[in-house]
Amino acid sequence: MGTVLQNRGLKLGEVPEMFNITHSEVIEEIHRSYLLAGSNFISTNTFGANRYKLEHTDYTVEEMIMKAVGIAKKAKEDFPNAYIALDIGSTGKMLEPVGDITFDELYDVFKEQVIAGEKAGCDVILFETFTDIYELKAGILAAKENTKLPIFATMSFEENGRTFFGTSIESMILTLEGLGVDALGVNCSLGPKQLKSIVEKIVQTAHIPVMVQPNAGLPIMEEGKMHYDITSNEFAEYGLEFAKMGVLILGGCCGTTPDYIAKMVEQVKTSTYIKPNIPKRTGICSASQAVYFDDTVVIGERLNPTGKKMLQAALRREDMDYVLREAIKQQEQGAHVLDVNMGLPDIDEVSMLKRAVMEVQGVINLPLQIDSSNTEALEKACRIYNGKPLINSVNGKASSLEAILPIAKKYGACILGLTLDERGIPETAEERLEVAKKIVNAALEIGIAKENIFIDCLVVTASAQQELVKETLKAVRLVKEELGVKTVLGVSNVSFGLPNRPIINKTMLTAALMQGLDAPIMNPGDTGMMEAIAAFRVLMGKDVNSKNYIEKYSNVETTEVKTAQNGGRMSIEEAIRKGLKEEAREEVNILLESKSALEIIEKHIVPALDEVGKLYEAQKIFLPQLIKSAESAKSAFERLQKEMVADANNNEKTSKTKVILATVYGDIHDIGKNIVKVIMENYNFEVVDLGKDVPTEKVIEAIEKWDIKIVGLSALMTTTVASMKETIEAIRKNFNDVKVIVGGAVLTEELAQYVEADFYANDAMETVRIATDLVENQK
Repeated sequence: MGTVLQNRGLKLGEVPEMFNITHSEVIEEIHRSYLLAGSNFISTNTFGANRYKLEHTDYTVEEMIMKAVGIAKKAKEDFPNAYIALDIGSTGKMLEPVGDITFDELYDVFKEQVIAGEKAGCDVILFETFTDIYELKAGILAAKENTKLPIFATMSFEENGRTFFGTSIESMILTLEGLGVDALGVNCSLGPKQLKSIVEKIVQTAHIPVMVQPNAGLPIMEEGKMHYDITSNEFAEYGLEFAKMGVLILGGCCGTTPDYIAKMVEQVKTSTYIKPNIPKRTGICSASQAVYFDDTVVIGERLNPTGKKMLQAALRREDMDYVLREAIKQQEQGAHVLDVNMGLPDIDEVSMLKRAVMEVQGVINLPLQIDSSNTEALEKACRIYNGKPLINSVNGKASSLEAILPIAKKYGACILGLTLDERGIPETAEERLEVAKKIVNAALEIGIAKENIFIDCLVVTASAQQELVKETLKAVRLVKEELGVKTVLGVSNVSFGLPNRPIINKTMLTAALMQGLDAPIMNPGDTGMMEAIAAFRVLMGKDVNSKNYIEKYSNVETTEVKTAQNGGRMSIEEAIRKGLKEEAREEVNILLESKSALEIIEKHIVPALDEVGKLYEAQKIFLPQLIKSAESAKSAFERLQKEMVADANNNEKTSKTKVILATVYGDIHDIGKNIVKVIMENYNFEVVDLGKDVPTEKVIEAIEKWDIKIVGLSALMTTTVASMKETIEAIRKNFNDVKVIVGGAVLTEELAQYVEADFYANDAMETVRIATDLVENQK
């Protein structure tokens, strides 16, 4: 739609949706041209029809969507078998905890759109071009809870197989299938050639229809004109290839004019759709990491206050940093999933569990097991969870099944069933199996698939009920053999009241693994238990050629536990790397007793930020963790600035460098620029943010006013590359010493050279590195 509208007179900076009002006949002609090309679906001109994008127009969201759907209806009057898709794109906002928009606020934005779309008479809701699975979840819930329309959802991936926000293919599929969308896939960002490996992986993983809408290749500049590098014939050939892979819905995104669609229709019209036969797997995920239960999965138990006095005290004083430290520690110790339980009788568990889930998923990338006996707490935590969680727990009581199973179904979660009912915990393995059957059958009846069901046969204490321990182990075997679902045990419960508990725990774990235990809930810091799992994987042939075991234990004699630096305290470098603001500030206070502010910056903070940048580039952390690390560094800087202001000698050396950031004239997209702003501010730059759709003269005025030496320009649309070139030409004409860094979705090294920029940055960290080098060179 955007490409064709630009060819039909859409001016730079003009809101595309306004053509529904001012040039409705043009929109109708565009729809009709795609229908004539053979499209089964036409998507409305509503990609940005949300309250944020329309706030400076005279039209409400409902008015704009009603108008857009009305035009599409008129266009398809002669095509009775065609469908209308309500097109909804990303808002460009960042959600908490890395942004300032709440999940509920964004839900309301999408709710407004989908209600208007159903009222207007569209046939399907199409969410497309999303890079943040969290934002997409808000939209899907809004559609599921407020309409009865089918939902298609696609995300935009980079060539590395992740979205801009770090969402993996597996995380997208697990989350969207769980939420119950009708089709999922990929659109925009790349051409069909670059998307091929991504599409293959989606088709080989998804269990619902897959859709693919590539761009017409990559943008290139020839003879001063921008175009895409894939012809309509080549595009159609890739479409046929995708169809043979098992893609059900094909289409086009940027640059795909009606000719592209017509050629693809011609290519695939004789193809027969063959649904891929993909095995069902049990998996949960965070936004960036999926965990499948094909092998032993360790669920960390340390965020459960039962028996943990320090955690209890931290929760009572609302010390969330303690919770985050424990989460990070368990991730480093090798946990695959973290149990999060905030159940104390004297705190507000509902708000605390919701907060803990939100904060924890901001600093680590492990999936979470949301643990509570409070139905409201479970529901609210699952709602704002970023990914597909495991709910702990439901049991065989009718009241529990009726309350908890609908929550798991609604949010697409896996469910953990405890083998107890109105009678309590049954004594025999056979009785526990009967409770397990009841739970499994109830879950299946409500529509929760078998692969999403876990059973906990419940560990009892050997000191009090010694004769029942073997019944637990027997029950695990029976559940595996007769029900075929995944099994969980809170292993360390067995040793309460006994001396030297790790010995009992390790032995119980080994016995349970041999009976078919899939996921122990345990302390990943228990060396003996982790060693038992490593050895079990070797003996059962799961660690092929003992590779992981050898890597971990071949130098065991040299891996003695060493005392942490700083007398056991967390270093400032570690606090920044882990994104812990309070720890960073506290460590600065201690360092100031022996070091100057400038020395702390140069020898501690800057190296820490360099390390964070390397982790980000190596895809060991992703955008949310990068932002949290940058925020912790900013917290340290803010403390140091108090010292530096008082020191006139240091003041000049450590004053912030001002930089300008702007999205160029005609471009109304600014999420990339906004992320660069957040990162640069946290790296101690002072950002003059000129916003989006910025005229050249405004950039020139700002450079002069603030005596700026570094300018960052962003463009996300191919048509606004020309504006970028004009702005840079004006900068060159007026200033000899200003350096220009460019970036954005459509930018490449080639296009950066074309616009005559000094530097091209492919992400926020690259921008910071370039700017930092420029400052050093200027000094």
